[in-house]
Amino acid sequence: MPSSAAVDNPWFRRFNPSDSAPVRVVIFPHAGGSASYYLEYANALAPHADVLLVQYPGRQNRFLEPAIGSVDGLADELYRELLDWTDRPFVFFGHSMGSAVAFETARRFERHGVKGPERLFVSAGRAPSLPRDSEVHKLPDDELFAEIVRLGGTDTRILDVPALKELILPALRADYTAVETYRCDPDATVSVPITGLAGEADPNATVEQVGQWARHTTGGFDLRVFPGGHFYLADRTAEVVQLLVSRLPG
Repeated sequence: MPSSAAVDNPWFRRFNPSDSAPVRVVIFPHAGGSASYYLEYANALAPHADVLLVQYPGRQNRFLEPAIGSVDGLADELYRELLDWTDRPFVFFGHSMGSAVAFETARRFERHGVKGPERLFVSAGRAPSLPRDSEVHKLPDDELFAEIVRLGGTDTRILDVPALKELILPALRADYTAVETYRCDPDATVSVPITGLAGEADPNATVEQVGQWARHTTGGFDLRVFPGGHFYLADRTAEVVQLLVSRLPG
């Protein structure tokens, strides 16, 4: 059982703790996303796993903290913070930008010889070796917000409140900077299995691009395709949870 200090760690939200669950699922949000977006997933997984929802700096309860504008910087921090949560088997689930952060965090466990996640679920994220030529992070504020509206996954009512837009802008820009400047060795791998999840109509991470995660593991790869776009998981909670549960350790 993690210490009380670990339980109070701002990097993780446990909306529905399950101290008796035999495994743990760590969920890494998308660019501009926060832990609360995945509340439904935490609740649905609770009978099967203890769920840690990653809360990146610069949003919600951490909005006073400076956001981190690099995937490697986020992974460095999360590796250190997750060392307190290795008391039972665990898996990583990352959506969009979160897939890259989850991958790099897993690589740090292996690099340091520490037992890490037993599987990676990478959702709506291009394989890390694929080129990223977009520069959304350099767009003016209004165009940056227009991009997140285009992709979905954001409550557009927030954008009607100037004060709220000002609050989320630094973290949003930092996240896009992180994912668009991320570079990965084409030969980088982890030894654990990877399961890819893709929306069949996703313009930002096509089925083919998600499928190329196969080259980044020596532990086996499988791919599941769901109806929908970049945020297919908002409408497919039951199916995604069923997939996760079927692949949990043990």
